[in-house]
Amino acid sequence: MEVILTKDVDKLGYKNDLVKVKPGYGRNFLVPQGLAILATVSSKKVLAETLKQRAFKEEKIKKDAEGLAETLKKTTVKVAAKAGESGKIFGSVNSIQIADAIKTATGREIERKNITLVDAENIKSLGTYKAKIKVHREITVEVDFEVVAE
Repeated sequence: MEVILTKDVDKLGYKNDLVKVKPGYGRNFLVPQGLAILATVSSKKVLAETLKQRAFKEEKIKKDAEGLAETLKKTTVKVAAKAGESGKIFGSVNSIQIADAIKTATGREIERKNITLVDAENIKSLGTYKAKIKVHREITVEVDFEVVAE
C-alpha cells in the first residue's frame, strides 16, 4: 500500500514522501491519525506539482541549514548547572538546557526534539560531552558542549 505522508514520521519518512507501508498500518494508524493520505493517481499528481513548486524554497532552506551547521561547529556551547563541591551536578542536563544554551550562543533556535545526546544518557557531572543536532533532514552536526558550574 502506498501513502503520501502529511507530517514527518520517525523511522518512516518526511512530509510529502511517497512510502510503501503494510495495509493495516496505513489504514488503521497513519490515515486516521492524519499522518498520511492514500496515494491515488490524482494525489500523486498534486504531490508532483507541490514538490516542483517547493524545490526552490527547499534549496534556500538547505543553504540556511548548512550555514547554521558551520556556525554550530565553530561555537563552544556552555551549559550552566548547579553543582556540588565534588563536581557532581544536582539533577541532570537534558536537551532543553542544551537548546537554550545554543540559542544564547548563536541566537538561533533549535527544537529540542532534534537534539540527541551522544554516549551520555544522563549527564550528572561537570565536563565536556557531545550532542548530535539535526539541523535539516539531510544535515546532522555533532557539537561539543561543556557543562560548567553556575
